[in-house]
Amino acid sequence: MELFTLGIDLAKTTFHLVGMNQRGEVVVRKRMSRTQLLHFTANLKVELIGMEACGGSHFLGRALREQGHEVRIIPAQYVKPYLKTNKNDYIDAEAIAEAVGRPTMRFVPIKSEEQLDLQSVHRVRERWVMRRTAVVNEIRGLLLERGITLCKGRRYVDAALPGILADATSKLSGSLLVLKIVDLAALRLREEDSAVNTGMFYRLRTCFFLFLLIVFATAASAAAQSDPLPSWNDGAPKKAITDFVGRVTKEGSTDFVPVEERIATFDNDGTLWTEQPMYVELAFSLQEVEKLAPNILTGRRRSPSPPCFTTT
Repeated sequence: MELFTLGIDLAKTTFHLVGMNQRGEVVVRKRMSRTQLLHFTANLKVELIGMEACGGSHFLGRALREQGHEVRIIPAQYVKPYLKTNKNDYIDAEAIAEAVGRPTMRFVPIKSEEQLDLQSVHRVRERWVMRRTAVVNEIRGLLLERGITLCKGRRYVDAALPGILADATSKLSGSLLVLKIVDLAALRLREEDSAVNTGMFYRLRTCFFLFLLIVFATAASAAAQSDPLPSWNDGAPKKAITDFVGRVTKEGSTDFVPVEERIATFDNDGTLWTEQPMYVELAFSLQEVEKLAPNILTGRRRSPSPPCFTTT
């Protein structure tokens, strides 16, 4: 099979092909996988193969060049004027096949493995710079909420943050100080040994978060011991519950109840929970029987219900 141009609409696993002859007529429309595509083009005679510049286009372009084909990669904005009717995969491939044969079309050079490696390094570095900038802006925002203003720029934060952390007169909370120490460690990572330092930073951050968890758990336990009902407002109901619990749980008190005889408990929200529900259910049943006993003994019955309808 001989073709003049072949347009390939790329995807992750499935590709759509449209081939044209010298007169611009569509003679081939196919849908195939990546492996099927390379098998198909290996025995194909075509003047030009075109693709849009997107993910995977450079890899496929090199693979097709190794088969001896002339491959061109087109920027997507230059393909759009050749689209006809509604957009779908075959129409995109036809537009690529038509655009690649234009004598004045501009193309993207196919990158080699070394060029792609260098591009990957730049992208990773750009991501690291964006994260570092986000950390700097977060530090400035959190300190501004505490009334501390810093100039815009990383060097100003690097210069001012150690002094802020070392200032004993500042009113910053302990948790915020720990978080800022972690952020300062992140900012001090050097780019030349970032892989090692990044691992050390994550281990350091994990240790600090565990320390914070222990501190918060200890503080919550101390608060629970000082105030058993922290979610309740001070008042008569709260005082009555705490006094009652204190009397029945304190040994030597006249109202003391041993643990094995207790049938209910109060949680931290003041809700009463029954530990032995059978006693409560039995007491409720006896109360209901006591209410119904007079009617049963006198033989009094309920009056019949009125009829739902009447007849004439």
